[in-house]
Formats: sequence, structure tokens, C-alpha cells
Amino acid sequence: MNKNNYFKKYFGTDGIRGRANSSKMNANLALKIGMASAKLFKRGKHKHHVLIGKDTRLSNYTIEPALTSGFLSMGMNVYLTGPLPTPGVASLVSSMRCDVGVMISASHNEYVDNGIKIFCPDGTKLSDDQEIELEKLIDDQKLKLVKSEDLGRAKRIDDAGGRYIEYLKSRMPYSLRLDGLKIVLDCANGAAYKVGPTILWELGAEVIPINITPDGTNVNKNGGSTNLRKLISVVKKTKADLGIALDGDADRCVLIDENGNIVNGDMILGIIATNWKNKKILKNNTVVGTSMTNSALHEYFKKKNINFVRVDVGDRNIIKEMKKRNLILGGEPSGHIILSSLCSSGDGLLASLEVLHTLKERGKKLSFLSNFYKPYPQLNDNFNVKKNTSAEIILKNSKDEILKLSKSLKSNGRLLVRKSGTENKIRIMVESKNKIVANKVLEKTKKALKDINI
Repeated sequence: MNKNNYFKKYFGTDGIRGRANSSKMNANLALKIGMASAKLFKRGKHKHHVLIGKDTRLSNYTIEPALTSGFLSMGMNVYLTGPLPTPGVASLVSSMRCDVGVMISASHNEYVDNGIKIFCPDGTKLSDDQEIELEKLIDDQKLKLVKSEDLGRAKRIDDAGGRYIEYLKSRMPYSLRLDGLKIVLDCANGAAYKVGPTILWELGAEVIPINITPDGTNVNKNGGSTNLRKLISVVKKTKADLGIALDGDADRCVLIDENGNIVNGDMILGIIATNWKNKKILKNNTVVGTSMTNSALHEYFKKKNINFVRVDVGDRNIIKEMKKRNLILGGEPSGHIILSSLCSSGDGLLASLEVLHTLKERGKKLSFLSNFYKPYPQLNDNFNVKKNTSAEIILKNSKDEILKLSKSLKSNGRLLVRKSGTENKIRIMVESKNKIVANKVLEKTKKALKDINI
């Protein structure tokens, strides 16, 4: 199947996502996705199982039962975990010998959106070819249901959170203890609201959890990895050693040092890469980042004789490149950190534990560990695309002006303008050694897009 000649109808950069209870994401579509996924992953004559996890969105009450019905109607048994981080689903799919895993979440988006991420039996995300094959099955009106006596059964896994906690601890050295550390943990009222505080407490930390009272509508609201104001305030007020911010499905993290400064994914990547290089465990001495990775980090890696590879935005692209080059470390500024020798997907809690391990080993504050380079000014903004307007057409028609603006930065910066893979927006990133120049280029870029978006 030639994926280059196929335009994906449902899948974006990270699964299937859209406004809940709309044409982009609804119970009817979820039913079809369940049926199609069962068809795709039923191989061999054994009894097949799917593991379904979710975050805390109100619309999960419509999506979860519809997905479950789809799998059951195709003869596949269903394990239901309840709220569980996305990497928890990825890990349990493998350990419980399931044939497929599904996570219901729209990650860092607000509660009115929802999404579906699908995992292979080894806990990895679908390849492009598998997504294309699944899309064709979703639209197949002739999927054959099993006989009534062959219907699947559903079972709730009450200890899923505990299993995931034990999995996380098994990834870290037995010697890791967090005694003496005061940690503020922002769970974004999302999937990690129970497991997050528990694992830090079990490892000995004094935990101050915030945003741990989900009500269906407050996931990522005024908190989490994309809204750090409250976390910074609590870290300062309580004189904590650090803060950890997760997003709605806990596959990413951003840290706050003891002074209230943000330690983003680039800094986390640098801390781990430096530590692993010093320990001589950084495979092929190479790290994978994205087009959003700050150029100052790239220059730091050069000084440390660490090779650096850029790919397009998205943890799936990072993982693909890591597999291709046989690497074990990659990440992006948003906080997706891939530690493939420890986990098959991005894991906010695991990445945080790895940094905490380094912090305890070296006996240093987070501000010391993260002060290894000075990032260049980087401005990020979103341009809202009007309804019934194509982001692709806007980008195509503004291409010449954007290219002109990009060239104006010369060798002192970068301009990246791209369509969002998860929302009806255009993402803009301007990076320059001169912040005034970056601001001017950002405003001119937005004007160029606005002139087309009419």
C-alpha cells in the first residue's frame, strides 16, 4: 500500500481527535473504530483481548461504551482500566499480553475535545500503513459480526493503576529514593490524578498534589503542562524543591525548579542526555529532537560531542527516527520525552523520575542541573483558522511571503509555520538571537496569514 498517495481521513499526528459529540469524534465513530481495530488485530485462533484506558473527560461516558461494544461485537474481550495515563495503557497492553490497546484522550486539549490513540501488542503506536489500513476498515460497511455465542466479554481491571505504578518503579534503579524532597505535582485533573501522587509518595517524597479533583470538565483547566502559573505559585509558596506538571493523559511533563523557573522538554532532554553520556549509556551518542527544539540546545550538544537529529513535530516521528537509527533518547520542548530503553512511548512520570534520579545522584538542585545552556528567544503562537477554511490553502497562498520572512532571519534564527495535527489552527514558531527581531517577524507572519484567512 502506497501511503504517499493516500490522504488520511481520520488520523492526525497523534491518533484520531476532534470536538466531542461532533462529526469528528462521537459514539458512532467510536463504535466503528472498535469494530475495525478488532478486525485489524485479530490474528491467530486464540481468544483476543483489548485494553481500553481513558482520561477524565465528560465525553468518555459516550466514547468508552461505544468502543467497548465495537470490540465485543467482533468477538474480542475487553479489559477496562478506568482513568489511566496513556503510557500506562501502552505498558499494560504488553504485560497483559493483549492484542491491541486503546487510550481515550485528547491529551492537552480542553475537555470539549476527545480522541482515540491505538497501540500495537508491544505497546507502540500504529505505523502510517497500519493507520491507513484501519481507516479503510472504519469505512467498510461490510464488516462481519461474530455469532451471538461468540461475542466478547468485558471486565474491569481494578488494579490497573497499581500495576502501572509497579511498572514505573521497575524501570528505575532499586536504590532510587526521594526522601528529603518536597515535590509539587500538578496532575491537570487528568488521567494521573491518582497514580501520580501515589508513586512519588511510595518512593519517599513529600508530595503536594494539585489539580487532582476531576469533574469531567476541568481537565487541563488552569493547570497542567500548558498552564504553569498555579504550579509556579505553589512551588514558591511552599518552598518546594521542584514542581512537576503533567498534561491530561500524562504522556508529557514540564518541570519547575525551586526558584519558580520553567524547565521545559528541551532542558529535560539535555539533562538526561548529559547524564547518560557521562555514564556511557547514550546509545550511538545521538539524541533525536524536532523542528521545535531550540537551536541553542543543538549547539550545546555539539560542544558535548553529542549528535543531534531533527525530525517533524510529534512523538511518533521521534520514535520512528529512533528505531531507524537504533537510539534510546529523544524528545521535544512540549515535554514528550522518549526513553525507549525504559518505555515504548512518551511518559511524563517516567521522564520526571529519570530527572529526579539524576538530581539525587548528583546532590544538586534542579536549577543547577538545568542551567547548562541559555536558550535563544523563541516565540510560539497559534493562528485560528476560520470555519470552512482550509489551513492547507492558507499556507499555500502565503508561502512566498513566509519564505521571504524566513530568509530575513538569515543565519540568526528560524521561522516555522505549520498546520496543527490536532486542532484547526496554524502553529507559528519564530526563533532568533534577537528577541525584538523575533517579535517583528511573528507579527508580520500573522499578518500574512490573516490577509489570506478572509
